[in-house]
This record gives sequence, C-alpha cells and structure tokens, in this order.
Amino acid sequence: MSGWNDDPYADVPWDVDDLTPPDDHDAPPPPDPAFDGYGAAIARATRDRAAGGAGAPTAGSPRASTPVRTAPAVAASAPDLPPRRDLTGADPRAVLKEVFGYDDFRGDQADIVAQVVGGGDAVVLMPTGGGKSITYQVPALVRPGTGLVVSPLIALMHDQVDALTANGVRAAYLNSTQTPAERAGVEQALLSGDLDLLYVAPERLSVAATTALLQRARLSVIAIDEAHCVSQWGHDFRPDYLALGDLDERFPGVPRMALTATATKATHKEITERLHLPAAKHFVASFDRPNIQYRIEPKADPRKQLVQFIRSVGDGATGIVYALSRKSVEQTAEYLRTQGVDALPYHAGLDAGLRARNQSRFLRDDGIVMVATIAFGMGIDKPDVRFVAHIDLPKSVEGYYQETGRAGRDGEPAVAWMAYGLGDVVQQRRLIDQSPGDRAYKMRMGQHLDAMLALCETVGCRRQNLLGYFGQASDRCGNCDTCLQPADTWDGLVPAQKLLSTIVRLQRERNQAFGAGHLVDILRGASTERIRQQGHDQLATYGLGADLTDQDWRSVIRQLLARGILVAQGEYGVLGIGEEGGAVLRGEAAVPLRRDVLGRTGGGSRVRKAAAADAVAEGDRDLFESLRTWRAGVAKEQGVPAYIVFGDATLRALAEHRPRSIGDLEGITGIGAKKREAYGEAVLEVVAAN
Repeated sequence: MSGWNDDPYADVPWDVDDLTPPDDHDAPPPPDPAFDGYGAAIARATRDRAAGGAGAPTAGSPRASTPVRTAPAVAASAPDLPPRRDLTGADPRAVLKEVFGYDDFRGDQADIVAQVVGGGDAVVLMPTGGGKSITYQVPALVRPGTGLVVSPLIALMHDQVDALTANGVRAAYLNSTQTPAERAGVEQALLSGDLDLLYVAPERLSVAATTALLQRARLSVIAIDEAHCVSQWGHDFRPDYLALGDLDERFPGVPRMALTATATKATHKEITERLHLPAAKHFVASFDRPNIQYRIEPKADPRKQLVQFIRSVGDGATGIVYALSRKSVEQTAEYLRTQGVDALPYHAGLDAGLRARNQSRFLRDDGIVMVATIAFGMGIDKPDVRFVAHIDLPKSVEGYYQETGRAGRDGEPAVAWMAYGLGDVVQQRRLIDQSPGDRAYKMRMGQHLDAMLALCETVGCRRQNLLGYFGQASDRCGNCDTCLQPADTWDGLVPAQKLLSTIVRLQRERNQAFGAGHLVDILRGASTERIRQQGHDQLATYGLGADLTDQDWRSVIRQLLARGILVAQGEYGVLGIGEEGGAVLRGEAAVPLRRDVLGRTGGGSRVRKAAAADAVAEGDRDLFESLRTWRAGVAKEQGVPAYIVFGDATLRALAEHRPRSIGDLEGITGIGAKKREAYGEAVLEVVAAN
C-alpha cells in the first residue's frame, strides 16, 4: 500500500497533540512590566490634568450589605479600583450614558437589561461585536450587589476588567495568574461590597471555598459567558461548565444569564437544559455580520496566495492569519516578513516573553498581522482588525464563525478569507480517525467537518450557507465571493466515474490502494518510475483523464471527498469509495462540480487602513486625522491600545460635532464621565486648533 503522493503538507508533523490547542491555550502572556493596567493609565491622565491630584474616593454606600472590613495587611495586594459610584437603582439608560458614553441601547439590549434588572433569567445569543457584555454589565451596576461573570478565557477577563476600570467601574477577577495576596485582596474587596463586577473561571466555581466566599457576599446577577462550552457535542466543550447547572440552588434569587455568540438550535437547547434555565426569556439576535465579506478560494500555493490577498486588502491593514500547526505559524510569519508584511507569530509554544511582546504590539500598533494558531484571539477585543485569513481548514463552522468574527468589530468593512484544498480534507479526516474519542465523538466531529466542507464547496451564497447552519434564513447577501463572482459549474459525472473505476480496479485486480497524487498520474497517463514499476500503465483507465490538468483533478477529488463520494482511509490517506460512490459509478447520481478560479478578489473591493475616514465628511477629515494623531500619542504615552482611549466612531462624532465645551462632550458617543474627565480638555484643544 502506497502513501499519498506530492503532499503539500509534507512539512507539517502529523502529531495530533501538536495540532490541537495545548492546555494553556487561553492563558494570557506574562504582564508587561512597563504596563500597570488601563485603569491605572486613565487614573494617571486624570491626576495629571487635575490640580492637586484629584482622585480621592467619593462618598457612597457599599454595594454589599455586609459591614465594611479593613484593607488587607499588604496594601499592594489590594485591587486598583477607581472611586466608588453607587448606581444602585439608577435608570439603565442613564447608566449606559454616564458610564459607557452611549445614548441608547442597540437591538435587543434594552429588553435583555430590563429582563435581568427585573430579576428574570435570560439566554442571549448575539454575534461577536453585538454588545453582549453591556447586557450584564449594566444590570450589575443597577442591581444591588456584585455582578458575577463566569468566563473560560483568562485573556478576556483581563481585557474586560481593564476596559471597565477605564470607564470608572470597580471590576476585578479571580484566576490562576494572581498571587495568593492578590486573590486575598480581591476577596476582601468583594466581601466589603467594593466591587461592581467580579470575573471567575468555571473551574474556580467548582471549588467549595469559592462557593462559600460568594455566598457570604451579595450577588446582583450571574452571567455565564461563552455558554456554548456546556454543550458536550459542541466545538468547544468544557466539562467544568456542566457544574454550573446548580447555580440557582447555590445562589437562589439571583438572576442568571447564559450568553454566547455561537450556537446552533441544538446547542441553544442544550444550554437551556444543562444550565437549568427553564423559565429564562430567550433573545436570539441575527448572526449576520454584514460588514464582513466572505471569500474562499482553492489552495495552490497558500503563502503566495496569502500575500496576494493581504495586498488586495490594502497597505497597513491589521489582520489575523490562522494556521493549524506551530511550525506553519512560524514559517508563514517569516515568509510574510520577507514580503514586506509586518507579521508576528503567536502560539502557546513560544517563549512567554516573546508571546507577551507580540500580543502587546498587535494590540497597540497599527498595521500588524498576527500569524497564529487558535491559541490567539479569544478575549482579544481589538475593534479595527480588517481581515481574518485561514490558510488551513477550521474544524467546524462554529470555530470558523468565531474566528472570522474577530474582524470588523468596529462595524467597518472587513474580509474573512480562506485558502482551502485537497490536503485540508485528507488532513482533517486523518485527525478525526486518529483521535482518541469513541465512535460517537468521531461521528460528531465528522458532521462538523462535513458542514465546514459544505460551506467551502457551495456554489450559492456563502452567507446564506453560514447563517443557515445556525438556523437563520436569509437572502443572497451580495457581499461574498460567490455573490460577487458567481461560481461556474460543470458536469463532473464522467471524470468521477473514471476515478472511481481506477480505485475499484486497483483494489479488485491488485489489492492496492493509493493516494490522490498517484491516482492522478494514472488517469493523466504520466510515465513515472512508480507507474512503470507497478505496471499501472496497463490499467484500462490509464491515460483516460488526460483532458484534465493536474490541478483540475485535484479539484475533482477534493469536491468528491467533501460530498462523501470518496473517503480518505488509513494512516496514509489513501482513497476509497464512499457511500455515495456506488450510485455515481452506475450513473444514477448527478455530479455537478464548481470550476475553481484562483485569486478571487471578491469583486475587487478593498478594505483600506483608512476606511475609518471614508465615513467622515470631506470638510471634517483634517480634524478627524488630527484627533487620530492625538489619540495615537496618548495611547503610546500611556502604553495602551488606541481603542481604549477612544474608538474611531467617537473620533468621527467629535469631528462632526466639533464640541466647544466640556458640556458639549456629553452628547458624543463613547465618552462617559470618566473619560470626559481624563481627556476632555485635551480633546477640546485639538478641536479648537482645527
């Protein structure tokens, strides 16, 4: 039995452990010693502006009903919290404006907040960038007590706590990155009623001591983020989520929320059942991200194709490139650098210090392309990512949706691009076959892969296919490659029969099986040493496929594998006939195939680094660019990403309205009281100078 010939993944080690996320895949990099948190940076800006060092805590009642306790013995272990503001009982819209700087809620946010503030449970399905966090952060501020957020992603905890602190919210987390003294300080702040929100991992809630601690405090709401992790058949199952089903018993009377951006109808039902939310009100927002353009093209030379794609997006665009293995990540990042792309690698096997520096540069600098395994991106809230590219096939539609959703969180145009080929199909089938799971697990993983292949091979609208997977009906979008450049199809019945006949003859006449490369050589009549040694030039099908190119045949095989007409078998990925193959051999099933076109550009549209300025009136663009320059300087001085200072939407609003006083800033989106105090005077100076 011979192996698959001419494998484009020959340099990738077929080590299942290396091709899946390690145990620490969601662990954050070690802290940058020069950076002490976004909240501290904002506080410094406020102190520098105010004469005499403003910032003393304001008067207000503790959020918990327990007596205020003394600070921990080691002052440095206490969390760095902003001054207390008691918003208990306040109008949610007033809190939204005062704290976050937004005039009104979007979509279902107001109804979700009202449900939870009123003491009801909620199940929330909302896409990435849709504003899920607001739906539990506002109730946590309005209801008495501390909001508990359960999150599996340590990086997300850090990011949200820092962003909340920057807005004047007293937030903290308990996780494994802290010292015992730091954890003790957070626990003391919780019991003293000094926290608005507390973030914990599900694993920590399984510890009896954590439950005992939380039962001594007063909780306002319990929000279970990434709730799809409770689904045992989902793409991201985490056993510790199963223990969250009894939270209603441990904390009676506290409203609970389950939130996720990725859930099919089956997963939605499983979330409700396993988290014991029978009386919850369900809110299902559209899964559509209309600003993202989806493109998938056949894989020929993925790294060169990737460079071509990045250049089509535009110079200086920030992006993420996903690859399956660590080796591929490092090689691709190096190749991109040789092509003039400012690319950095990221995977869990890198030195922790290098990983920290690379992530910091990606968050703070413009125009960085991060090449990563799926270890990167979870909990990263960078809004101006202009593209997400895959040079290897994701394992599921849920994973693909989650990863591509990291593009365009600011609502500006973005692109999700993927190069997909025959090797991906064989590779993923092999990984499933070699996985340690039982038959049911492998069957489920096979179903995930089949759905992913269907998305890749569709000749219809990709967005329709993607949304349909999540149970959402939609019309053709007009913003994917197959809508902008409809796929050309052709009748592949005869080529399929020739290929299947070759496989049958080799098996029956010689008890042999081969991979794609050798089968294509037989069909095209190649005169290789291997063919001569095996006597395969004597087969009846030898040379019958000379009318198709090598690339054409690989396209045929890839599509037949995707449809189950062919199957990849054994350690070497040799090809066999699938369940649908018999009907094709007998001519009883049609085989329409898509004609591959390399280098699709999605109609030539470009997503430029300057896209943010496109929505600004021509007369306001000079001020907009001046504000961006000011923001970049402030961000660099404070060591924070630019979007933590202000998002592009806020800068556009400032350029349009040209505020002249601190009072005028109150009507600008994204400027809450804390940021108005920290940056207001400086912003007015920039506006006045333009």
